[in-house]
Amino acid sequence: MFIYYNPNPKGKHVTDCTIRAICRLEGLTWLEAFDSVTDICRENYDMPSSDKMWGKFLSMRGYRRYLIPDTCPDCYTVRDFCVDHPIGSYLLKTSGHVIAVVNGDYYDTFDSGDKSPIYYYRKEW
Repeated sequence: MFIYYNPNPKGKHVTDCTIRAICRLEGLTWLEAFDSVTDICRENYDMPSSDKMWGKFLSMRGYRRYLIPDTCPDCYTVRDFCVDHPIGSYLLKTSGHVIAVVNGDYYDTFDSGDKSPIYYYRKEW
């Protein structure tokens, strides 16, 4: 289920997880994703790390946000989410990290399968 993925042209993998995830979900280059999100940030005088800014980008691209029930916040993992969602494109938000999930596989620069998702965006169209 874990697939190594790093579209960063310099091979970096610190603080750009949202941009990397958007690249995978939308088929964009790193610079295309970064520029698209920062354009929204510039218009709103906010930072690319703001969930609200990249959430706005995803909403404009046909994604809808869903909360994950807090019935067992430490026992439900990214791996569990992938098993429960074998079809579709998702962006998962965990505490301090963002992960792309496509058709039951999660794409990241490290195996983040043990992290606990808080909410997710699902592509609706």
